[in-house]
Amino acid sequence: MSQLFEELRIAHGDGSFGKRLAALAKTDLLILDDWGLAPLSQVERNDLLEVLDDRVGTRSTLIASQLPVEHWDAYLNDPTLADAILDRVLHAAHKLPMAGESQRKLEKSPS
Repeated sequence: MSQLFEELRIAHGDGSFGKRLAALAKTDLLILDDWGLAPLSQVERNDLLEVLDDRVGTRSTLIASQLPVEHWDAYLNDPTLADAILDRVLHAAHKLPMAGESQRKLEKSPS
């Protein structure tokens, strides 16, 4: 997610934000990794809503997070935007809860 927000920040600055949003809207699968890892600014929350709003019902979005879904509202830290974002994300979501050790830890363990 940090890379996406950096790209969008630059796009705001160079005037290509609309073009970047259009490209994201056409991407068949957008993967938002590390959801909930770092707090979002107000601009990032607004951008996230715009990105998701353009995709809802037309393209797939995968969210990978260690933060439980019941904490996403608090993570978004803006009740109005959180409701709008989570409505778009969770309405038709397929949740795949994962359990167990990190695969990175398992891959690094000596044989």
